[in-house]
Amino acid sequence: MGSGRLIVPVGWLGPVLQRSRLFGAAVGLSTPGERKLWHVTAQPTEDPADPLVILRDLPEREREEFLRQYHRAVDAAHDPAGYQQLRRLLHVWSLTAVAAGQSGYYEELAAARAGTAATVPVTDAIPDWAERVTAARDRR
Repeated sequence: MGSGRLIVPVGWLGPVLQRSRLFGAAVGLSTPGERKLWHVTAQPTEDPADPLVILRDLPEREREEFLRQYHRAVDAAHDPAGYQQLRRLLHVWSLTAVAAGQSGYYEELAAARAGTAATVPVTDAIPDWAERVTAARDRR
């Protein structure tokens, strides 16, 4: 992990990436001939970074830690410089809620920590990862 490479358990990569900002708000599907189809619904969507949504979607065992970090970040956000940290915290916890909601998440997490999980380097799972990271940095 210290090498700067992100390695994730294969089983929950897809659901997390679907909610990630790297993939945008809509899910794009490529068709033969390079046309893109976008799945759009007429239903209003809830903000995945809403603290109430995160709290609702988190497993019980994660809620106390989320609230501890959230309260600290809210206190720091009284200073405008702390606002971005609050936004990042909510984004990370929204992804955590998705991942932790997947069947077998805690077992996969334990296996990843023990070095026994089936993992794939993020650069193999997402071929244009470096370009996405660069684009995300450029947007900041």
